[in-house]
Amino acid sequence: WLNGQFISESMAKVPILTHSLQYGSGIFEGIRAYETPKGPAIFRLRDHMKRFIDSAKIYRMNLGFTLEELENGVKEVVKINNLKSCYIRPFAFYDDDHVGVGTTGKKVSTFIAAIPFGKYFSEADKGLRCKVSSWHRIDSTILPIQAKASGNYLNSVIAMHDAHESGYDEAILTDRNGYVAEGPGENIMLVKNGAIITPGMESSILLGITRFSILKMARDMGFEVVERLIHREELYTADEIFFVGTAAEVTPVTNVDGIDIGSGKVGEITSKIRSAYFDIVQGKNPAYESWLTYLN
Repeated sequence: WLNGQFISESMAKVPILTHSLQYGSGIFEGIRAYETPKGPAIFRLRDHMKRFIDSAKIYRMNLGFTLEELENGVKEVVKINNLKSCYIRPFAFYDDDHVGVGTTGKKVSTFIAAIPFGKYFSEADKGLRCKVSSWHRIDSTILPIQAKASGNYLNSVIAMHDAHESGYDEAILTDRNGYVAEGPGENIMLVKNGAIITPGMESSILLGITRFSILKMARDMGFEVVERLIHREELYTADEIFFVGTAAEVTPVTNVDGIDIGSGKVGEITSKIRSAYFDIVQGKNPAYESWLTYLN
């Protein structure tokens, strides 16, 4: 789906000097559709597309499409590709090949792609080994972190390189004050004495839609949920740790900086949260039916 028209992937081309390719000035969303007993269902479509529009507003990008038109574009691109489950990527960018940082008067284009997609982490079932990165998470004095913008993720790319080159599966970033922030593309949650603890907005995190969903679900399950500043050393003494995100879903972390978390195996509460999450996204829990958008 490119500017309201359906085209084959091979026809979706932009000039090599496109502004957003040169300067990272695109905005995007990551959304999943899951196979359910009622057919494909998109998880929290409206919330994702509202954030997409908010990101555009922050960067003064005129998308030229309403919320409803964008939602319909997402649904139709899943249908037309006949996908039972998939990853969906809406993306808006400056479709202009004039050299120069300024964006005034530059054309904005929007595309929506849907691709088959399985686990983001191959190690998701056994747990990840993570490294606290020497690179800090950017904050709102540098870039608007609540806009899901392409350029923000250079921060993630360099942290991931650091972790992978050191033999770890993923990075954990701290904020400029040394408090735990998030993973390169995931929010992080700790379990301590039965409570679920996660960094709040003051830790320069992206307020993830999956994060909101997990916190709501956990409270409904009777867990104590705490949002606060988290010191780095609390990672090492946590009973359990897990990442949450559209791509990551619910992924356990079993080792940080070479230190086993708890028993060094996937924890009981992580397993309960993960199982409950998949029941919701796969349409098996009617209490959260409003979070699903069915195509049929």
